[in-house]
Amino acid sequence: MDIRVDKDSDVPLHEQITAQLVLLIGTGGLKVGTLLPSVRAMALRLGVHRNTISRAYHDVTLNLLVGKRTGARLVVLASEPETSPDARDLDALIAATITEARRRGYSLREVHDRLLGRLLVAPPDRLLVVAEDAGMRTLLPRELAEHVKCRADVCTPGELRSAPQRALGAVVVSPQGYVRGIRAVLAPDHPVVAITYTPADQHLRAIRELRSPSLVAVISVSEYFLEMARAVLAPAIGRRHSLQGHLVTGKRLEVPRAADVIVCDSLTYPIVRSRCKAPIVLEHRLIAQSCLDKVSGAIHGERSERRRK
Repeated sequence: MDIRVDKDSDVPLHEQITAQLVLLIGTGGLKVGTLLPSVRAMALRLGVHRNTISRAYHDVTLNLLVGKRTGARLVVLASEPETSPDARDLDALIAATITEARRRGYSLREVHDRLLGRLLVAPPDRLLVVAEDAGMRTLLPRELAEHVKCRADVCTPGELRSAPQRALGAVVVSPQGYVRGIRAVLAPDHPVVAITYTPADQHLRAIRELRSPSLVAVISVSEYFLEMARAVLAPAIGRRHSLQGHLVTGKRLEVPRAADVIVCDSLTYPIVRSRCKAPIVLEHRLIAQSCLDKVSGAIHGERSERRRK
């Protein structure tokens, strides 16, 4: 488990640790079922106080991804809860009996409750991106649209919980921390893809290779992107370099002229690249290629199956 902290950074140690754990889980570096080190073991490994580790382990975002399953140790949770085989059998039975029920004179009202479950898992023809941060609801559909040619709608986790019908006919795509809650309100076999993030290794390496004190700027339309970047890059920034975050709102984007390194999200990168003369301009695409392929398979695979039928 490659976690580094910089005690001289302006970013609190517990935020550095939390962000790196979230990123490791999001990129697949920590697999489902992996036990996190105990508070004492992690404190000894990083040379920090146990209270710092305890505070990191109690972070709200991290706790969407881990839970206590083995004694007092935290374990990386699966995005999707286990479903019983009875649920699948029941769905298959409903699909086979709708026609028979109508042939025998039953009204749709009489089979409504069961039929609704089947409607919610009808072959998808669009994506539904579910995220809390408004900027992520802009960034994620943009990256998905470049790889998966279909309509993409967005909503918050709360909006989906209050109106599960939003997912009708859609492959749901969401950050891992929300998937368990999403699964709880959808049919067991509704297509849901947990986002796997792209690692930040390239950006960390670029900063560590800087020969002199430099200004590093992060530009994004997402507050969450900026918060994560600040914490993940902190060990490489240290006290040697300076870090500035720039949140883009509306249509106005100001490029910091004094920056030596600029890290952009996929939405701001083309604009910054065309306007900026900084020596190093890096694009960070949130969604890993393997995840894009998985989403594409979920949407196009279902379409192909429908055409064959």
